Amino acid sequence: MVLQNTSLKKYNTFGIDAEAKYFSGFANAQDLQATIEDICGADLSKNKLLILGGGSNILFTQNFEGLVLKNEIRGIETIHEDEEYVYVKAGAGENWHQFVLQCLHNNFAGAENLSLIPGNVGASPMQNIGAYGVELKEIFYSLEAYHLREKEVHTFSLNDCEFGYRQSIFKTKYKDQFAILNVTFRLNKYPVYNVSYGAIREELQRMKIEKLSIHAVSQAVINIRSSKLPDPLETGNAGSFFKNPEISSEHQVSLLEKFPGIIYFPLENGNVKLAAGWLIEQCGFKGMRRGDAGVHNNQALVLVNYGNATGMEIYKLSEDILKSVRKKFNVLLEREVNTV
Repeated sequence: MVLQNTSLKKYNTFGIDAEAKYFSGFANAQDLQATIEDICGADLSKNKLLILGGGSNILFTQNFEGLVLKNEIRGIETIHEDEEYVYVKAGAGENWHQFVLQCLHNNFAGAENLSLIPGNVGASPMQNIGAYGVELKEIFYSLEAYHLREKEVHTFSLNDCEFGYRQSIFKTKYKDQFAILNVTFRLNKYPVYNVSYGAIREELQRMKIEKLSIHAVSQAVINIRSSKLPDPLETGNAGSFFKNPEISSEHQVSLLEKFPGIIYFPLENGNVKLAAGWLIEQCGFKGMRRGDAGVHNNQALVLVNYGNATGMEIYKLSEDILKSVRKKFNVLLEREVNTV
């Protein structure tokens, strides 16, 4: 069923009250194709189209004068296993954290560090989600996606996706060309723990964990995220708004001379990754509020909607942050959240 002039407020975690000219859900590729043909006809280039998942990585700065299709493909099943791994396929419309919880329930290891990340399964390979030392690509096996113009289902392997830092081929070469239908993950039967991230070690100690388990690691991550990040059900947000920037080691040396306390992480390629939250905080934005648009008190990476902020108000605040960081540190931040 296609709805007209529908509010998208409950479909995006920022809680922005933008409208879609047309709106419909789809539970499979056939539904998707039928709705597109019904509203858009044969020539998609004449119509705006947006595939929406959990709405946790999007900022609506205006009404959407086209067709918004919400991915509602469900289902989680084990499709294969061997001595070391189990292969689990999940519908793109499944909630990501609920998927992680099911993995934990079945003692499938690998996703525990990615607990409590907002959004749906289909978005996880789009931006190669990551947290606390683990990225999606480490447990990814394959996915199926529907090409919106060719009207065909394509299968993508790990290499096909060209994963990078919060990046994939679906955000570059194939941007807006595919709707992800399902994702298959390769999970470990025998856990390989990743607790190198300092905050996890500290939280596990605070929890007084004597025997490490995927459940303990997951709970530690949940505790950390809950203490730092606002609940979208209470305060509109999309998690981290900016990516941590990568700079050359030479640039880092010059910054260290001026800012001895700068937080950075050496990379294997010889470059350095900076903590964007620290940069933003040094520019005085942490806890700042302009009307109902603001920067979170506990984490400067997170922009928030305290009630009735418009998407454009939040976007303008992000612009000021970008300009301030560039002026102070000569570092260019990049938005992690998609703006529409």
